[in-house]
Amino acid sequence: MITHIETIRQRPVWQEPARETRERFTRPLPNEPRDLGDVLDDVRRHIMPFATGNLHPLFMGWVHGAGTPIGMVAEIVAGGLNMNCGGRDHAGLAVEQQIVRWMSEALGYPDGASGLFLTGSSMANFVAVTIAKTEALGQSVRETGLRNSDRELVAYTSAEAHSCIAQAMQLSGIGSANLRTVAVDAAGRMLPDALSASIAEDRAKGFLPFLVVGTAGTVNTGAIDPLAEIAEIASREKLWFHVDGAIGALAVLSSSLRDLFKGMEKSASVALDFHKWGQVPYDAGFLLVRDGGAQKRTFAQPAAYLQRADRGLAAGETWPCDLGPDLSRGFRALKTWMTIETLGADNIGKSIAHTCMLARHLADRLSRHPAFVLKAPVALNIVCFGIRRGDAGFVRNLVSDLQVSGLAAPSWTTLDGEPVVRCAIVNHRTTTADIDGFMDILDTYLAERREKLQN
Repeated sequence: MITHIETIRQRPVWQEPARETRERFTRPLPNEPRDLGDVLDDVRRHIMPFATGNLHPLFMGWVHGAGTPIGMVAEIVAGGLNMNCGGRDHAGLAVEQQIVRWMSEALGYPDGASGLFLTGSSMANFVAVTIAKTEALGQSVRETGLRNSDRELVAYTSAEAHSCIAQAMQLSGIGSANLRTVAVDAAGRMLPDALSASIAEDRAKGFLPFLVVGTAGTVNTGAIDPLAEIAEIASREKLWFHVDGAIGALAVLSSSLRDLFKGMEKSASVALDFHKWGQVPYDAGFLLVRDGGAQKRTFAQPAAYLQRADRGLAAGETWPCDLGPDLSRGFRALKTWMTIETLGADNIGKSIAHTCMLARHLADRLSRHPAFVLKAPVALNIVCFGIRRGDAGFVRNLVSDLQVSGLAAPSWTTLDGEPVVRCAIVNHRTTTADIDGFMDILDTYLAERREKLQN
């Protein structure tokens, strides 16, 4: 794997799994053992060449971190120890609590905040919605559900928020029809006046507003909602203010970017992903909650087999299983702790700022090119652009052709009803030379397309 990473630029960014590989994974259940070396040969032949591609510097289609060898070492240690970090009194829980304290410090949360590792921000956002629901209706909602509520709950987020917010409303039993999508400005940021008006309208109709979700880096363009203004509205209206920081929250580790997120420190909870800009191997999602008591009130269970003792393995007042839905949990905290300890928060912040600089460099190159046009402001590390005199089919074909070629892996999204090419630069390995090389790839592609049309 070390060699694989060292030679990553010599490999395609992505390639479609071969037919032989697809057939390899349709075999029936093996009853007899095989030699480990033979199994590893299958890994080398059928898995490693056909991975997602996010290790490569020109993987820019989705917001995936690239990992580091530090995380690989941590995964070996964690796998060997095989600890269940749902509870009990052992070092795994102490490491997780260390991350809670570090993130509280970085995000401006007070002592008494709680936190929890989850698979990713989709789950972290779901847990946050569940906490907000319980705080709005009381702990009895855990047993009775929504049937005893005299008013329907409603929540608010921007029209550019990630779809997992709507899904969290669905899974929590409230329903996505009760999620109001607030209008955004030309940069994709929630409009505070529109939020206030929507809340007032719902109150007049007899609904019970309980939650507003701000976004610290939208998935389409990286736009940052006006978090400080949203925090003031949430405080005035007595709403739970949650921030979906899956893409951008870790930018607070960068001294040059930190001020963009003013107001996040006033939130009630923040979801983030260490496996994105933190470069921790998948998966390492995280939720930080200002009021640790609220999180525990939502999830703690009085089961006999979870009783606590004043000593022994069952010691400890609060276990991770008291703070979320999982009882069986892996040691996700170790790879995060080792990454931060080894690299240092400042270096991680500098890496984050570097990817934003690369995005600005790409945007500058595109804006000066006669064939391309920027389609959204570059707020962080995401660049969206279109092709002059190119229709929707051209955009989709360009993206798919580049992916299939193995030369680069952008993606496409839709802005104002128009398909655009989207490049999310997250990889710490990506350099200015890589971005310039991507522009060369685009030039070559356009030239080849023109030649085909002429012939």
